[in-house]
Amino acid sequence: MTTARAYAATSATEPLVPTTIERREVGPLDIAYSGVCHSDIHTVRGEWGPIAYPQVVGHEIVGTVTAIGADVTRHKVGDRVGVGCMVNSCRECVNCLAGMANYCLKGNTQTYASVDRDGTTTQGGYSSHVVVVEDFVLRVPESIPYEAAAPLLCAGITTYSPLAHWNAGPGKKVAVVGMGGLGHMAVKIAHAMGAEVTVLSQSLSKQEDGVRFGADHYYATSDDTTFEALANTFDLIVNTVSAPVDLQSYLSLLALDGTMVNVGAPAQSLPISVFGLMGNRRSFAASGIGSIAETQEMLDFCAEHNIAPEIELIEASAINDAYERVLKSDVRYRFVIDAATI
Repeated sequence: MTTARAYAATSATEPLVPTTIERREVGPLDIAYSGVCHSDIHTVRGEWGPIAYPQVVGHEIVGTVTAIGADVTRHKVGDRVGVGCMVNSCRECVNCLAGMANYCLKGNTQTYASVDRDGTTTQGGYSSHVVVVEDFVLRVPESIPYEAAAPLLCAGITTYSPLAHWNAGPGKKVAVVGMGGLGHMAVKIAHAMGAEVTVLSQSLSKQEDGVRFGADHYYATSDDTTFEALANTFDLIVNTVSAPVDLQSYLSLLALDGTMVNVGAPAQSLPISVFGLMGNRRSFAASGIGSIAETQEMLDFCAEHNIAPEIELIEASAINDAYERVLKSDVRYRFVIDAATI
């Protein structure tokens, strides 16, 4: 085993604290930066179910390979790499064999709060280094700065995957619900794909940003006339909000055969009426992260189109303050931890 410096949650209610954790040997990847995701907060506060403490979170990880195992062939020491939301899978189920380990039927091994192959609990990227199976390590293009690449490993792929799967592109009208860490990436990516992009946000406070990121239209959902004006309009709606929303109102905005996809993951259940789907043969779906191949595709797409998240770089000692600001929507648009300060 090897020791790593880290920031860990010790309970669902206490602040994260500096600590050391044990990593298994073979192939550590030095971490340069790690992004802060709302999923991190949900997890450490037990909002998605009980977890074992202490727990180190963080699944937006970038850095440089510093050592490799004897049989590693895909990466070499010095490579610029990234690690996202999963670090292993069963490798045997039909989904894994199809290259979709993100939908492993036995449950993929998450980057944190999951059971690692050695039986220990996986610990995430709020640490000085990680150890990851080479098949789940991504190549970070040279044109993407490390600190900008980190959020792409979650926020980037979480929005790219449904946009690609539901064929966002020229001639398609795409609405993005929410203009936070996920939402602003969805706007940038959908715009680069050639879709007509509309932002549906609670207020117009971020309208200038939305237009700058590529939105063609921007509406406040707090205005009752918005839903009347946009009824039966969109081919695809991507809901990035991690809180309950009135699904029926948003479903009414879908055109014939339109689809609303949830990528935000609220702790509460979302009620839905079948009658809300029948009228225009609408569909309601959900999407998780993408496969390793799709994540690499996303990174290359972002490099090609010069897409990067808007970030605020923080030192590790500011993590707890960052959590509170995320909950208040007081960040534009993603915190990234400088792991050198851990």
